[in-house]
Amino acid sequence: MTTSSSERGVSLGMPELPAPEYPDDVRARLEADAREIIARYPDSRSALLPLLHLVQSEEGHVTRTGMRFCADMLGLTTAEVTAVATFYTMYRRRPSGDYQVGVCTNTLCAVMGGDAIFEELQEHLGVGNGETTDDGKVTLEHIECNAACDYAPVVMVNWEFFDNQTPDSARRLVDDLRAGRPVTPTRGAPLCTFKETARILAGFPDERAGAVEAGGSAGPASLVGLKLAKGESAPARVVHPRGAASEGAPPHEPSPAEHLSSHDAPQDTSASDPAHPAGPTAEEGE
Repeated sequence: MTTSSSERGVSLGMPELPAPEYPDDVRARLEADAREIIARYPDSRSALLPLLHLVQSEEGHVTRTGMRFCADMLGLTTAEVTAVATFYTMYRRRPSGDYQVGVCTNTLCAVMGGDAIFEELQEHLGVGNGETTDDGKVTLEHIECNAACDYAPVVMVNWEFFDNQTPDSARRLVDDLRAGRPVTPTRGAPLCTFKETARILAGFPDERAGAVEAGGSAGPASLVGLKLAKGESAPARVVHPRGAASEGAPPHEPSPAEHLSSHDAPQDTSASDPAHPAGPTAEEGE
């Protein structure tokens, strides 16, 4: 005698319906953009990443409709598109805010205060990791590395850098974003919304006046290593251990072999500063 799945208390559920299509006018516009992107590549499949940015610029995240559109344009299955869209964290899978505020909590940023910044913003905004404020303005997340360790702790907003942050400066930053006040990144292009950023990442030009020229290059702290590698001498800096500085002490004369960064002098960290604890250490595998 056999028992049915319902008798065993197992619910098989209903299969998910196919994703809906974009409205005709939206699809026509996206198709024109998609063909322009695809034409840049000898193999159309190579256009998948920018196409995912394109559909993300339409809705603010990659929807099932967006993935179906990418699959149709490239002759792929939705499973193939989903495998890529779920692999990269730059593609959002659910609605998010106009400004993606990412706090680096990787090793250096964490010990320089990134953990304290992230904790402060969670409490101040009333959201957790990956969550969005009620007004739809800010999505907060911790991220692994911004590749800007010389400026730790670093916060990124829609991939633009805000260097050498503190809990206070980060709180002012998100308040300005939510209030619509002008916010200027430490370096790089002027800030724009997440949808606008996604369209630029899809490969379309940033047409805002002065945006391209404002891109800039690496800052002085990042260029010190390059200068030393070329045999140039770094400028002298006064560096004293914490609590050991004395009046009239001669300036420290670094040798070309020394590493200099924006944080040579010892500073309070989340581990050493009782006001900014790093939290419990998890065992491996937890």
